Amino acid sequence: MLTNFHDFGLAEPIVRALAGEDYTTPTPIQTQTIPFVLAGRDVVGIAQTGTGKTAAFAVPILNRLSSTPQAPERKRCRVLVLAPTRELAGQIAESFETYGRHLRCRVALAIGGLPIGRQMRALAPGVDVLVGTPGRILDLLQQRALHFDKVEVLVLDEADRMLDMGFIHDIRTIVSRLPKQRQALLFSATMPGPIAELADQMLRDPAKVTVTPAATTVERIEQSVIHVDRGDKPALLSKLLRENGIERALIFTRTKHGADKVVRGLVKSGIAAEAIHGNKSQNQRERILGAFRDGSLRTLVATDIASRGIDVTGISHVINYDLPNEPESYVHRIGRTARAGAAGTAISFCAADERAFLRAIEKIIRMSLPASGESATHHEPRGKRPAAPSPSRTHQKPYRGSRPQHAQAPAKKRQDQGQEQRGAQDLSGLAFLRPARPALDRRDPSRQRKSGTGGGRHG
Repeated sequence: MLTNFHDFGLAEPIVRALAGEDYTTPTPIQTQTIPFVLAGRDVVGIAQTGTGKTAAFAVPILNRLSSTPQAPERKRCRVLVLAPTRELAGQIAESFETYGRHLRCRVALAIGGLPIGRQMRALAPGVDVLVGTPGRILDLLQQRALHFDKVEVLVLDEADRMLDMGFIHDIRTIVSRLPKQRQALLFSATMPGPIAELADQMLRDPAKVTVTPAATTVERIEQSVIHVDRGDKPALLSKLLRENGIERALIFTRTKHGADKVVRGLVKSGIAAEAIHGNKSQNQRERILGAFRDGSLRTLVATDIASRGIDVTGISHVINYDLPNEPESYVHRIGRTARAGAAGTAISFCAADERAFLRAIEKIIRMSLPASGESATHHEPRGKRPAAPSPSRTHQKPYRGSRPQHAQAPAKKRQDQGQEQRGAQDLSGLAFLRPARPALDRRDPSRQRKSGTGGGRHG
């Protein structure tokens, strides 16, 4: 069994860089994935955030580049990594830079919210690794600032989030223009139908690596649900934050307007809180996330789209103020806690009109969420489950990635959700956050020292 990075036979400069980051023992996803990538196999990896996925593909890719050194060619890259959001793309680029710090490896980042001219100039002499969001990559391609004919390795990270954010068409376009002879790696926390189809199309005889069973949740997270009248949610949230000794809480709402409303209510009740979503400027995002990361802000409210930049250790509680209407989002939300081997708590509020969402979540995580004993003015007693829905509103077939018919949000909520998605696809004010020192692959639980996503059509 591989218990040390030396055991993989990696190039000495890479092992030295890993040692400098206090990486000694590979995580399960790394132990299983690295040998396949080193052997040139295509890989489909099912693993949640916080498992060390970035190092699982970055380390063996860097080893490949070091073993076959080539001078970069103009406007070309040897490795293309696609990520759903700007902050995640920034993290991945930093990981390549740190793990390859003792190699002559040129890394470029192509995301929206930053001047495209600067990125075109960075690409002009050619690079070894290009990390970006699909929209900006296509922009560069259309402006003839980037050519794909020399791509040797393609990586799709968090593929299910790309599907959620409407990137599937852009990804298919990019894949169709890549060389047929290339290695491809796809990573996802869940495997909805469209992503499984994409994997079948872009991967050749892939090695399948599953660290956590698809669509299940981390065992270290204590999960519960509180059935509550919608109008009682603000008081219940304030009560939880005041009385439960919560160290650092991340609260999820479905819409940007909802996030701001929750913050106003908390501040009015004397609880310091901030919101992060697609309408926040870059400076606001940096200030808020910086405060949340250093602990000076203990309560952060976020939408699903914006939350991908919140890769912060020490989040003790995730609270679903609104249940997500896409059940896979629940898996991603609660994955913000219980990182680096720590335990975590996930509490979900469920109003009467959200019970269909709860059933869809329980189906995909393959468990019933236990009812919490926390009290709200009119919420149902502990242990009491919601009344069974009428037969016409129950599942008729297994959930396969598209929203169940019974889980359709009311028209107004669907409109809000669409606005949130569209806002995420034009996040001109956002940019990935760079911490004071490189903290690469912060999600990797093997790190011993303390170790931060909106993208859209334009990255």
